[in-house]
Amino acid sequence: MSSLNGSTSNLTQNQNPLVADRDVRTVLSVTPCVVFLYVNGVMLFTLKKKAVFQDSSRYILFGHMLWLDTFNLLMSVVLFVIAVSRISLLKVVCVILLVAATVIYQVSILNLALMSLERYVAICFPLRHADITTFRRTHMAIGVVWMISWIKPMSELTIFYAFDSTNTQVNLLCSKTTFFRLPIYKKLDVAFACIYFVSVCFIVIFTYASIAIVAKSASGDKISAKKANKTVLLHLIQLGLGAASILVDVIFVRTDVMTFLNVMYFCFITFIIFPKCLSPLIYGLRDQAFSSLFKYYFTCAKGKIKPVFIEGHI
Repeated sequence: MSSLNGSTSNLTQNQNPLVADRDVRTVLSVTPCVVFLYVNGVMLFTLKKKAVFQDSSRYILFGHMLWLDTFNLLMSVVLFVIAVSRISLLKVVCVILLVAATVIYQVSILNLALMSLERYVAICFPLRHADITTFRRTHMAIGVVWMISWIKPMSELTIFYAFDSTNTQVNLLCSKTTFFRLPIYKKLDVAFACIYFVSVCFIVIFTYASIAIVAKSASGDKISAKKANKTVLLHLIQLGLGAASILVDVIFVRTDVMTFLNVMYFCFITFIIFPKCLSPLIYGLRDQAFSSLFKYYFTCAKGKIKPVFIEGHI
C-alpha cells in the first residue's frame, strides 16, 4: 500500500508542472484575444456611426476584415481551449467547428487580395474608382470570395463521409490531426495552400509594384500612393505569416511530444493570434478619419469632444 501511495504521489508531482504550464499557456493565449475582441467590437461599432464608413468600398472591406479577425480569434480560442483541456465532442459538432474555422481563415486570406485591389484602383485609376468599386460590386466580390473559400472544406467533407472509414467514433478530441487522418487530407492542404497563397501573393505584389510606380511618377497624389503602398506591404506581411503557419505544420518533423507541443504553441501565438490581434488596430489607427472617432468611442467619450469627420487613408 505504501509503495502504491508513493507511486501515486510521484505521478501527481510529475503531472503538476505540466498542468501548471498548460494553465499558464492558456491564460497567455486567451487574455490578448479577449482584449482585442473588445477592440474589434469598438471598431465595428465605430464603422456603424458614419454613413461614409458603410458606403465606401475601403471601409466595407476593412469592416469585413474586422468581422473575419473577430470570428478567427473566437474560433482559435475555442479550438485551443478544447485541445488543451482534452474535451471530447460529438463528431457533428467537431465538423461544424473545423469547417467554420477553415472557411473563415481562407476568406481572411482572400480578403487581403480584395483590399489590395481596392487600393490599386484608388491610386492607379482615381477617376474611375467610384464607378469600379461601387457598394454592389464590393459586396459581390466578397460573396465570390466566400464561395471560393467553401471549395476546400466541401472537398474534405465529401471525402470524409463518402470514403473515410478510419474514424468511426461518436465522441472524439476535436482537431484536424485526429479528425482527418488519411494522407489525401494532407495533399489537399498543400494543394489549396499553394493555390490560394500563390494567387493572393501575385495580386498583392502586382498591386504593390503598380502603386510604387505611381508613387515615383511626377503626376498623381504621391502621399496617398505612399500610404497605399505601405498598406499593401502590410497585406504582404500578413500573407507571409499566414503561409508560415501552414508551412510549419506541413514540413515540421514530429520528434517527441513536448517539442511538438512547444513548436505548435509558438506557431499558434506568432502566426495566428498575434496577427489577428494587431492587424485591425494597425489599420484602424493609420486612418485619420477612423482613428479619431475610434479613440472617442474606445475611451467611452469621457471628457472629450466628438471629432469632426475628416477623410483619411488606410
